[in-house]
Amino acid sequence: MLLAAIAYMFVFIAFAWDMAAHSKTLKEAEQRDSAPARRSEALVGATAGGSAGGTEADEWDKDGAAARGTQPRDDRNDAGSGSRAGWRSNTADALRGQVASSSMAYSDADERRPAARVAVVLMVLAFGVHLAAVIMRAIAAHRVPWSNMYEYTTSGALLITAVYLIMLALKDLRFVGVLISGLVTLLLTAATIAYPMPVSPLQPALQSYWLIIHVSIAVAASGIFAITFALAVLQLLQDRRERRILAGEGNGWAFLKLVPSAQALENFSYRLNSVGFVFWTFTLAAGAIWARDAWGRYWGWDPKEVWTFVIWVVYAAYLHARATRGWTGNRSAWLSIVGFLCILFNYFVVNTLFDGLHSYAGL
Repeated sequence: MLLAAIAYMFVFIAFAWDMAAHSKTLKEAEQRDSAPARRSEALVGATAGGSAGGTEADEWDKDGAAARGTQPRDDRNDAGSGSRAGWRSNTADALRGQVASSSMAYSDADERRPAARVAVVLMVLAFGVHLAAVIMRAIAAHRVPWSNMYEYTTSGALLITAVYLIMLALKDLRFVGVLISGLVTLLLTAATIAYPMPVSPLQPALQSYWLIIHVSIAVAASGIFAITFALAVLQLLQDRRERRILAGEGNGWAFLKLVPSAQALENFSYRLNSVGFVFWTFTLAAGAIWARDAWGRYWGWDPKEVWTFVIWVVYAAYLHARATRGWTGNRSAWLSIVGFLCILFNYFVVNTLFDGLHSYAGL
């Protein structure tokens, strides 16, 4: 597991290097493209100044406008007011070339991102080492490795990586690689340092086939929600950048040019959250059925059960608010972030600090 954590750390560095290197390339390209425009403006200004003088020309424009009974021309104010008044309808045109494709498809330009390709290769290798470690743990324990915090954390990190790699084969999601690899590195580091547990037999309540069904679906849902959390964070950053661009206040962080628009991130996150919500609903239902077999009741207001239900409510509110109440944009992103923070609280706080029938942390 420690080797896997080190490998993921190099994946994180490679993804960060890709973002930094590509941001520098984009800035240099923007400077080269803007240089001819600045020279043309300077030549036009010099010609106008030589013929009539800048101040005199402005005064002539104002006097002439007054003589014609019209207002003097102010292109800057016209452009600024037009941007502020019509930014919603003209967003797509104004942001063209400032954000990545909304389809999130791979393109020929990807050949100029060697660091990103290295990061993906390293992530596949790290996943292989990680998978081998989890399998060896399972062989040593003669069961599925999901009986304590160490095993939950390492298996959960494995599922997060697996979900991300599957999605990466379908969509160009390398722009969330920094966040995903960073999260997995932290999880494995926490598992190896804070939760080292020797192999031990299962507690009686866990000796059921529901352990495989219930926990595997829950971890898969958490992996999906981890990706939507990363998308929501980038959506907030991209939305802020888009507003600055539309207001004429600069282009913001250059690496966000590799990220699709905030609207595209929101739409994709909504679809993924819908799938994750179905998984979490099954997790809640399967947990109730398992509780009936283990303890003779479906629901007992155990802290773990309560927080599993809280998470379900948060994501249900997210889907309902976005579909029926028009909660789009930053509000939906914040709801998605709150949902994942509830998952982290349920996992790291409820599992370790709250007493209940689900106290299987092994600490």
